[in-house]
Amino acid sequence: MANLKSSKKSIFSSIKRKISNNRNRSVIKTYVKKVLSYIMINDFNKSMSAFNKMQSLVDRYSIKKIIHKNKAARYKSNLLKKIRNISK
Repeated sequence: MANLKSSKKSIFSSIKRKISNNRNRSVIKTYVKKVLSYIMINDFNKSMSAFNKMQSLVDRYSIKKIIHKNKAARYKSNLLKKIRNISK
C-alpha cells in the first residue's frame, strides 16, 4: 500500500475507473450478443435496430477510450456483414 495520501487516493480512483470500464465493456458484449441472436433467427429488422443501438454505444465508448477504436470498427464491420447476408 502507498504511503502518501495522494497515492492512496490515486489507487482508489483507479479501482473505481477499472470497475466502471469493466461494466461498460460488459454492456457492449451484451449488445453484440443481442445482435448475434437476432442474426441467428434471421430477423433482419430486429437485428438492424439492435445493431443501431449497439453502434451508437460502441462509438461512444471508443471516443471515451474504454475500448480501442479499431475494436469498435471491427465489431461494427463484422456484424454488418452478417446482417447483410440475412437480407439475401
